[in-house]
Amino acid sequence: MPATPITSRFPWQRLLWVLLALAIAAAVLWWRSRPPEVSGYKIETRNLVQNVVATGYVITPSRVQVASEITGTVVKRLVDRGEHVKAGQVLLELRADQTKAQLEQARAALRQLVEQTRPQAAAALAQAKVQLEQAERDLKRAQGVFDAGGGSAQQLEQAQTALRNARQQRDSAQAAYNAVAPGGAQQRVLEAALNAASAVNARNVVRAGVSGVVLARNVEVGDTVTPGQPLFTLAMDGATEILLPVNEQSIGNLQLGQQASCVADAYPDRSFAAQVSFLAPQVDRTTGTLEVRLRVPTPPVWLKQDMTVSADIITAQRGNTLVVPNEALRRVDGDQATVLVLRGGRAEAQQVKLGLRGLTLTQILSGLSSGESVIGGASVKPGERVQLQLLPLPAAAASGAASGNDLPMPGR
Repeated sequence: MPATPITSRFPWQRLLWVLLALAIAAAVLWWRSRPPEVSGYKIETRNLVQNVVATGYVITPSRVQVASEITGTVVKRLVDRGEHVKAGQVLLELRADQTKAQLEQARAALRQLVEQTRPQAAAALAQAKVQLEQAERDLKRAQGVFDAGGGSAQQLEQAQTALRNARQQRDSAQAAYNAVAPGGAQQRVLEAALNAASAVNARNVVRAGVSGVVLARNVEVGDTVTPGQPLFTLAMDGATEILLPVNEQSIGNLQLGQQASCVADAYPDRSFAAQVSFLAPQVDRTTGTLEVRLRVPTPPVWLKQDMTVSADIITAQRGNTLVVPNEALRRVDGDQATVLVLRGGRAEAQQVKLGLRGLTLTQILSGLSSGESVIGGASVKPGERVQLQLLPLPAAAASGAASGNDLPMPGR
């Protein structure tokens, strides 16, 4: 008996292969005809914050260089870095043997005037006055005797001469006393010499001209210093500020008085408040940045000079407003833009009016409604059939006008 063919014995297997091929062909046809999938967003209301983010560093109103006025050798250093000093406080002392000797010499000369020369001159003047009075009495007596017919003309003439001499001696003694009297010429000369010697000696002591914190110390005991050589650098007391270089593209959103939240790199978990206090009148052409300063009303105790600080300046806020991701905006022109809205399975162009613009989100004033879906940055043309893969909206708190973190830091 001849063998029966397999195909005739199992006809259902051939049918199965045919059905499988048809299913695969149908699946491929359906896959090729389905709309492309693109990313998109559902329009919602959010709290929108517009800000400028930049990185800078802590500064004080002024840095003061302290130097010596004379050449000398340091014999004592009284302060170190980090210490707070007051205006007039002694920072270091120079060797002052010679100037101290000159000062003592000037003081001794003034004491000699007060204690010796002036009393002697006063005594000489008193004696001259006594002699003058005696000469006047002698002349009066001689004149009486001569008028009465007694005595000689020679005796009268001698009495007159003695009076003239006594007057001259009195005048000389008076002039000598006037020179050494309190406030007289000699006292003024000696006081001027004393002041000069004191001023010269005072230069051996280097004092702080202002109150502040010692940032740098460039001298040690035994060093020889010269006039103008920086010995100390002081950060003058005053309001603490943060210097920020902000990209010029963002300066249109900045105004004096705007609030900022700051974080130091050294203490990333501690924030502090600041306020925009200065906007430079011109942009730095080499960096394309504007110098912005923030005043820190209550600086934390750990905030130090030259610390790197990141600042988030709030330039505008909108509460519970309709927003759209910036990547969905097309053909932006001022406050007008176009978005692609998914309607009936197709992309439809919609004109919208823009409000507050942030780094990732923008306020929509008109043209869209809450709950509608917009297409993201895919290259989709109006009228195309698409299906959306909805993505969450970017966080509104991360929105901002610009970032200065990648800009070069200005020279310190």
